[in-house]
Amino acid sequence: MSACPETERFAALLRSLKSRSGLSYEALARKSGLAGSTLHRYCRGTSVPQDYGSVHRLATVCGATPEELRTLHRLWALADAARTAAARAEEEAATAEERQEAPQEAEEAENGAEEKPEPGGEGRAVPDIAGEPDPEPAPKPAGRSRRRRLRTSVVTAAILAALSVSAWALYSARTPSGSGGGGRGSGDDRPLFSANCPPVIAMGEHDECVREVQRLLHAKGADIGVDGDFGPQTLRRVTAFQVLAGIQPNGVVGEPTKKALYASRVRMSVWSQEKVRQRVREVFPEVPDKAVAIADCQSFLDPLHILPNTNGTRNWGLFQISDARLRELGGTPRQALDPEWNIQAARRLWSQDRDFGDWPHCARAAGATPLTATRPPR
Repeated sequence: MSACPETERFAALLRSLKSRSGLSYEALARKSGLAGSTLHRYCRGTSVPQDYGSVHRLATVCGATPEELRTLHRLWALADAARTAAARAEEEAATAEERQEAPQEAEEAENGAEEKPEPGGEGRAVPDIAGEPDPEPAPKPAGRSRRRRLRTSVVTAAILAALSVSAWALYSARTPSGSGGGGRGSGDDRPLFSANCPPVIAMGEHDECVREVQRLLHAKGADIGVDGDFGPQTLRRVTAFQVLAGIQPNGVVGEPTKKALYASRVRMSVWSQEKVRQRVREVFPEVPDKAVAIADCQSFLDPLHILPNTNGTRNWGLFQISDARLRELGGTPRQALDPEWNIQAARRLWSQDRDFGDWPHCARAAGATPLTATRPPR
């Protein structure tokens, strides 16, 4: 089992779906197109898939409901974020160790050079006192031991830093917003700039600062719960707001985003699901039901749905148009969040072969098997 709680919750839901389906791992592998050993790792929590498509395909084969698919997507996003954070911490520790090893190795080399005998002598020096034993050689520098101690120190420092941040966050969450005590912006009507909120608010935080971000997004028309939990939904809404406000869409709430949340007149109201269904059917008269099923599978008919990928790219809007496809279509993320543009772009992609090969996972779920064997990655 995984030691990461996010990964374990994700794996637990997969095991539940697998058990309920009554299918063996071999049967699930055949129906989902995944290797049996891969399914074992996912369900044990020893591995997290790099893209959500394979997870969605597996859950659909198991008969997951739309609500279960939404929950599974949220748990996958949390598990993927936890895995990325762990990998980053290991990389930073290794980098710190390498930086410290270089001067130590140079010092060891210098000490070794100083211990060499002066040239020109004839053998060993004769002791001053006859019979006096030769002095014992000096011990060699313990470079490997030093590196072990350095690694332990780096890991210990990282743990202490994490505990300090957690303690600070707990203190901040318990401190009333008006008790900043002279911090920047304390006493005004912009809590995000008070001393109680960190310079950057990001995924995984849960406090009053996140609640303020959610409240501001909701006031601009965003469909978002105000619960103080910076999860996948808040990440998507923050990223969408940044795109609409002309800010670098990095998904974190730094100073530019804070300012825009208070000052920008951007509105995040979107089409209702019924209006989305109606328009998709109008644009896809040949396959109206299948087109609606593809959009529902991709984004739950949410025009501002944004899915980050582990390679740094994103999928945008109703039909989850990828960054690569956006470039091919001459579009931008802002255009992709416009439901009319997104539906028309999907129509253009569908018209290339008159199939839904650009969305293979959802095409299978909708019963529309792609006609082409392979398509460019989205």
